This record gives sequence, structure tokens and C-alpha cells, in this order.
Amino acid sequence: MTTPANPATGSLSGTPVVPGVAAGPVLHVRGEISPAAIARFGDGGFADAESALAAYDDAAAAVAETFTTKAASAQGAAAEVLTASAGLARDKGLRGAVNKNLQAGHGPVAAVQGAVDQFVTIFTTMGGLMAERVTDLRDIERRVVAHLVGEPAPGVPTPTEPSILVAEDLAPSDTSGLDPALVTALVTERGGATSHTAIIARQLGIPCIVGAAGIMELPTGTFVVVDGETGTIEQGADPDEARERVEASRRLREELASWTGPAATLDGLPLKLLANVADGASAESAGVEPVQGVGLFRTELCFLDQKEEPTVDEQADIYSAVLAPYADGRYVVVRTLDAGSDKPIAFATHAGEENPALGVRGLRLSFDNPGLMDRQLDGIAAAAERTGTETWVMAPMVATVAEAADFAEKVRARGLKPGVMVEIPSAALLAHRMLEVVDFLSIGTNDLTQYTMAADRMATDLAHLTDPWQPAVLQLIAITAHAGREAGKPVGVCGEAAADPLLATALIGMGISSLSMAARAVRPVGAQLSRVSLETCEAAAEAALGAPDPMAARAAVREVLGH
Repeated sequence: MTTPANPATGSLSGTPVVPGVAAGPVLHVRGEISPAAIARFGDGGFADAESALAAYDDAAAAVAETFTTKAASAQGAAAEVLTASAGLARDKGLRGAVNKNLQAGHGPVAAVQGAVDQFVTIFTTMGGLMAERVTDLRDIERRVVAHLVGEPAPGVPTPTEPSILVAEDLAPSDTSGLDPALVTALVTERGGATSHTAIIARQLGIPCIVGAAGIMELPTGTFVVVDGETGTIEQGADPDEARERVEASRRLREELASWTGPAATLDGLPLKLLANVADGASAESAGVEPVQGVGLFRTELCFLDQKEEPTVDEQADIYSAVLAPYADGRYVVVRTLDAGSDKPIAFATHAGEENPALGVRGLRLSFDNPGLMDRQLDGIAAAAERTGTETWVMAPMVATVAEAADFAEKVRARGLKPGVMVEIPSAALLAHRMLEVVDFLSIGTNDLTQYTMAADRMATDLAHLTDPWQPAVLQLIAITAHAGREAGKPVGVCGEAAADPLLATALIGMGISSLSMAARAVRPVGAQLSRVSLETCEAAAEAALGAPDPMAARAAVREVLGH
């Protein structure tokens, strides 16, 4: 659990998400727009609501174009989230809410703020990734209002020296364009291990800590040392000693980044490191990394902006672009639509669910619409035949053995290899029986953690519960891995936990057979595993499983590894 400032040690702590040590002055990100500028603007002097709406349309279009331009020069996860933000800025529902407020007599600024408040409430109630979009909504609100009142767009100030960027939270537009030479670490007061800040920081290789309570109270310019492995932010450190720690960390990260594979432990046990991808472009760029394939192709991300279901042929074209780079003997694991809850798709998901995170999502969408699954599997099979790439297919949100068996029958009928995601605790507890009907399991640690701990993974106040190092989560992973060993079938991890080099050692020690992660994380994880024997990994697993809480588990594994 995060802690406030400690007067005795001058330290703060949060959830570590990207390892590495950095030191420098605190530089705050504050997104407020000058109240004086808003007061001067007043109601804008528009003749009527239609004129005010036209001004909103211009502002929203300009904001969306800014996101689109940034996305064009970004890669991977950064490009994906910026593109999603551009779509959110253009959202017709948001525009409709603004228009309703204008028609009711509100000024443009109040109309935008009221509309965003409305959607913030909706997204927060939905939880999951939709709750994460609240940061994006607030960013859009600030940028639209700034455009309306004639103020510069809010965002990250340009550092004049290498600095530690500190914020309540950071939007994708803030983090995507950061220069790692000037922003040497990120610390946020809010957010969890799967927030946009964490994902993009991981892609940039910048040490990052999230959920650090009290961090905004540090004055600008305060010299701090950020340790992205232990999750600590230290004040009052000796600058010379801090520089030595930073240099040692830099050398280690360079050594890790130079790893080229193949993946194996120090004593020669072969390992499988795989990439998480979202589309053809990310699959192609990941393919040049030292990976043995794709462990998670998130098909739903191809369809978030589509109102009509693509035809089988259209889907086959999309999937072929992902499979083709791996036709050289590697394999691709395709996840069927993980739509619903925090990832609504117009042609698939149900509207108006009271508790969508526990509702009709993932595999459950096919229960009353079997054609949706059949057509997707037909498209995947066509792409596999076209490219010649070995293709595995897994379903998300599987809760029972009967569901797994029905899905496996459909997949095998198309000549593909069937598996299921382990995201629901029932699937982990029944892993041995699941493996009687499917050929592999893949543990999605993000959802498994939030369902095990009954805590929304985007809830800052619950970040200590939504940590994949939680003892209960590690026990479920170990149960699933043991079932795989007993059955002689592969069990992988494809959640964000796989990208943590420290946790990766414990996962391998538990018997996990593959780790799938953002392509940027592959080299550090591979390098870490190459430095330890299987016996050390097993000792790390035992230490993690025996710890009483996440921070103790991290410390215990670091001790085993001699860190």
C-alpha cells in the first residue's frame, strides 16, 4: 500500500511499474487553465447555441487533429492510445451532451465541463479500462476549453535539465512525446500498473512509479531519487551517491537492452518470450525483436471504431497482416473478441448493463450470438491458411469447463489449436480440468488480479490490491502452472506481469512456459532470465509465494537474486 511522506526518512512510496534508478529535480505537471482567461471569455459572446456549438466543433476538431498528429509519429501502445483519444475528442455522444447543455442556456465552457462530468461518471461506473479513460476525458476537456478561450494547450512543461516528472496523473498526450534524455523518471499520485502512464513509460524505458500518495506535495525543484524497482522516492539523498546509483542502473539497463536471445536460463533451459500486439503494424515491428512469436493478439482493438461487423473476408485480411510476419516458423496466439465492459464494440456488446465488468463480455457475447464467434473463427482460419503461420486461438472470460470444451470443439473443427484465458479465479482453480479439453492456457494477470481481489484495477485507492504480486494472485498462477506441468501442456502469462523482469523469474520458477509482453520489455526480461538458473527461479517462486504482501514478495525475490 502506498504511504505518505515519512518525516524521518523523507521518503515516499508507490507501485513500481518500470525498473531503473533516476535522480533529479521535481518538475510538476499541472493542467489547470488560467481562471482569469476563462473569466475574460465569459459566455463567448455567441449569437445563439448553434454558433457556440460550431465553436466547440472547431475546438474539438483541433484537439483531435493534435492527437492524430502525435499518433502518426508514435509507435505501439503510444500510437494506439493517442488514436483512441482522437476518437474520443470527436465522439458524437460527447458532442450531443455539449449541445444539450448549450441549448439549456449554459455558456460554452460550462457546457463542455458539464458534458465531460457526465461521461466521467459513466466511465467511472463502468470501471476497468473505461475508468482509465477518465484521465483522457479530462485532458480533452482542458484542451478544448483552452482552445475556446484562446489559451495555450496544457501539458508537460519543457525541462531545462534532466528532471523527474511528477503529476496527479498523465494523459497519453502528455507521456507519448517525452524525451527520455530530459524526463528521466515518471511519478504519479494516481493510476495503477496497467494505466496509460505505466504502459507508455514501459515502452519508452523510463523508470516509473504510480499511486505515490503525497507526491504532489513535494515542491518543484526538490532533489529526489526514484527507484522504479523498489517503488521508493527518496528525498535528501547525497547527490554524489545518487549519481553513482543512477550510473549503475544505466549500465545495467544498457546491458539488458543489448540482449539478443535466444531465451534460456543460465543453465540452458529454453524459454519462450512472446509479444503482445494489436494490429499488423505492431505485429511487424514486434517481429524484429528476439521473440518466438505472438502470445496475445488483441483482435478487439482492430474494431473499436467500427459500427458494423466486418465480413469474414475483411477479418481475414486484418488477421493475415498480423500472422504474415511470423510465417518463418514462429507462431501467433489469437484472442477472440474481448469486447464488453471496458471495451465496447458497437456491433457486439450489450448496452445498459448494471455491472458490465461482471456481465456479458468476452466469450459470453457468443452465447446469444454464436454467429459472431463462428465468423471470427472462420476469418482466423482463412488467415492461417493464407499465411501458413502456426495459429493458436484462445477465448477470453472462460468460467467453466463446459465453456472451454464447446470453444475447443469449434476451434479444432477449423484445424486450429484451442486454448482459453485464465482471468476468472474459477478457471485457475479448475485448470487441470480445463487442460483436459484444451491444448493450452494463457493467464491474463490484469483481469485475474482485479477479479481475485474484487478491486477495479484503475482505482487509485485500491492500487495496493490490484498488484499482480498479491499473494492470492500468485497462488492462482502457481496452481495453473502446476496443472500445466501435470498435463504436459503449455501455460503462459500474457498480462502486464510478464513484463516485470523481477516477477518473470518467479513465474518461470512456478512452471510458466511462456511470457508474452510489450515488445519493448522483451530484452530486459530475456536478459534477466539468462542471468539466473532454473534452481534460482524456483527459489524466487518459493520466496514470492511465501511472502505476506506484494512489497515483501518483491523484497524476498530481490534477496534471492542478490539485487
